[in-house]
Amino acid sequence: MLIIAGLGNPGAKYVGNRHNIGFMAVDAIYRRHNFPPWSKKFKAEIAEGDIAGEKVLLIKPQTYMNVSGEAVGEAMRFYKLQPADLVAIYDELDLPSGKARLKTGGGHGGHNGIKSLDAHCGKDYRRLRLGIGHPGVKELVQHHVLGDFAKADQAWLEPLLDALADNADMLVRKEDSQLMNKLALAIGAKAEEEKPKLEKKPAAKSHIHQARNHNQPKLPATGPMAEMLKKMFGNKGD
Repeated sequence: MLIIAGLGNPGAKYVGNRHNIGFMAVDAIYRRHNFPPWSKKFKAEIAEGDIAGEKVLLIKPQTYMNVSGEAVGEAMRFYKLQPADLVAIYDELDLPSGKARLKTGGGHGGHNGIKSLDAHCGKDYRRLRLGIGHPGVKELVQHHVLGDFAKADQAWLEPLLDALADNADMLVRKEDSQLMNKLALAIGAKAEEEKPKLEKKPAAKSHIHQARNHNQPKLPATGPMAEMLKKMFGNKGD
């Protein structure tokens, strides 16, 4: 069995927060793979189903972010699982919005949910970090993290979550590099689609070309002036 744990805070006031992108990711997987209804166990909402022929337990701790490890650790002990059987999905300040990174083990990077998982579950589990960007200054971090995604964020958020749900089988089979490629392609394709189409303007003629062709006088074809010009320059048509 594989546990896929999305990290976030429970309650309606936190639903749209950047800090809850882990919950959003697990919800997307849940919907795409037709899991049975959520139930409550291990201080969490859980749903058990199959992806790529393997049993998968989706879990959303309801203990609040800072003690997420209590719920996930309890589930791991119940099913007699090891850290290698766990994937945690969570928000990452130090990644640009829409970027994703997946690796086994590592530090907590100041993320309190990961600190709690490390304490209760061991450290050698896979960590799928989803970038939410950094506000630029430390004083704005809490407001940024606990603020809702902006409307403009949907341009990358929805394609990212959809691609993760579509390719959750790669997550289960530990095809990590292939999964990262799929996520990057999904965001890249959406970015190209959203680019405004620039109007193609005809290439401007050079100043010299314009000067040569602007209001050129028409030379007389008949009359005394025409005869004089013919004698001076000759008839090029001859």
